[in-house]
Amino acid sequence: MVHAAPAHADFRVCNATQSLVGVGIGYRAKAGWITEGWWHIEASSCKTLIEGPLSSRFYYLYAEDAERGGRWDGPVNMCVAEKEFKIAGVTDCVARGFQRAGFQEYDTGEQSSWMVQLTEQPTADGPPAPGTNGQ
Repeated sequence: MVHAAPAHADFRVCNATQSLVGVGIGYRAKAGWITEGWWHIEASSCKTLIEGPLSSRFYYLYAEDAERGGRWDGPVNMCVAEKEFKIAGVTDCVARGFQRAGFQEYDTGEQSSWMVQLTEQPTADGPPAPGTNGQ
């Protein structure tokens, strides 16, 4: 017998690697662009980054392997910080005292829930991002 759990609407990231991973997320809010981080996701576990039904169609993710180096990135530049952060705006990152990182775009198709799985292949320059134009 299959017992179905109630569906939870949220944005989750699962770490399918054997290393600790740090994750940042970017999204468009009513007030403009926001980036937030860092979530520390242990090996072989998941974390919810945004709770509740998703309000945007596009979300952007950047992650770093905290133990072995490497990152999961993409062509969309957004701001990050060394420590925990919530940053409004994605321009002039360095001039405002932040770092710039390349985020990967995820098109949720306006679904209320989404999950990204990070696998053992972080790269120095990131995989090509089909369907993204960096805007």
